[in-house]
Amino acid sequence: MDKRIPLVIREVAYNLRGGFLVRPLIITLTLGCLGAVLSYLEELVPGFSDFVPKVLFPSHSDPQVAQVILGGIAASIMTVVSIVFAILLMTLTLASMQFSPRIIVSFSRDRVTQWTLGIFLGTFTYCMAALPAAHSLPHPFAPVVTVLGAMLLALVCVGWLLFFIHHISRAISVNHIVDRIASETEVMIDEVMRWPHRPGRPDGDDPRRGYPWETTLTSQVSGYIRFLDTRRLVAVAKTYHVRVDVLRRVGHFVPAGVPLMKLSKGDRIPPEGSEELRGAFDLGPTRTLQQDVEFGVLQIVDIALKAISPAVNDPTTAIGSVDQLSRILIRFSSRDTPESILYDPPGVFRVHVPWIGFERLLDSAFEQIRLYSRSDVAVSLRLLRALTDIAVTTPDPLFHRILGERGRRIVDGCTGSLGEEELKPLRARAAVLENLTASSQAANGA
Repeated sequence: MDKRIPLVIREVAYNLRGGFLVRPLIITLTLGCLGAVLSYLEELVPGFSDFVPKVLFPSHSDPQVAQVILGGIAASIMTVVSIVFAILLMTLTLASMQFSPRIIVSFSRDRVTQWTLGIFLGTFTYCMAALPAAHSLPHPFAPVVTVLGAMLLALVCVGWLLFFIHHISRAISVNHIVDRIASETEVMIDEVMRWPHRPGRPDGDDPRRGYPWETTLTSQVSGYIRFLDTRRLVAVAKTYHVRVDVLRRVGHFVPAGVPLMKLSKGDRIPPEGSEELRGAFDLGPTRTLQQDVEFGVLQIVDIALKAISPAVNDPTTAIGSVDQLSRILIRFSSRDTPESILYDPPGVFRVHVPWIGFERLLDSAFEQIRLYSRSDVAVSLRLLRALTDIAVTTPDPLFHRILGERGRRIVDGCTGSLGEEELKPLRARAAVLENLTASSQAANGA
């Protein structure tokens, strides 16, 4: 169990940024403790409330006024909380039905929504924690400073409610949703892929060819690989003097009983060592944006596919989605993928980890949209422009070759669905991409 502590800490940190549980709960408990501590100090320290104006509280020894104010605020806040939850559930339902069920993950990471729930529930717990301090026996006491704090929190809640309604009205805009997913994906790319891309980086010989892989470790649970602790894999492989070949990359689904990795010299590793290797994988029922670049791309692709479906017929949304996908791919092509072959000490092969490459991510982003937009000139034109934009920003001739091939696919796919007049702008834009990629390959050959 101790070996899984780093992954547990990471999962808690990820839930702190996303979800309606951790951050709202922390805010709620903090404000509740503040109400209890403040009322306790006010009764413990005489003169603590002398600075409160007499206009607000003519008598600091009238507990009934404090009880009425605290009880009224608590009751009103709970009514508002029910309204906030109704607005939130309606928004999630609308977004899930109109765009894609996958984007609910993005909504749950919205900090404004998390702070809204935390502040409103925290104000309620603040009032409930302070309410017992207002008493008549054995002597009358009214925590006026605490009551003043509750009144200020109530005013904050009124202003925050207006801000929340304004925020939700913007959050359900498809452009805002797609932009937020793209921004989160870019941040994750920067975290996982920390080094600039080096065109023509030599792959070298695959060290896996020189070792027999006689042992397999199967997954004991079913789920998507959400995070892979490569340092831990290397450390365990080094400890037991084995070599590990990971068979599934982050984002893949692994059913229970299916091989998860292969081992060379696997007879050296005891059962507890096998559990340590499995413990480097965080598997769950859904994909997340911890290391999974493709998941962010697929969320935007879902929105684009639903937009160009005959039932919706909204090519403008699909065009906006293609624009955001090109933004992600430009960022991805500017970075090097993490090392697949890991050594420790230097020169001693320990672990092979597969990562998604540029070509696979490009297909995940554009291939389905290309197939469903073969009869849509506007979306096909924007796909070609996106490929050209990516080609302009990367000097890698290998990427240029891949982009040129995808551009030809788009034109060839539209040939049977569009007339010659509609194909003219597609061929003109494809020619720009062809010239760009051809000049890059010629310069590289020279």
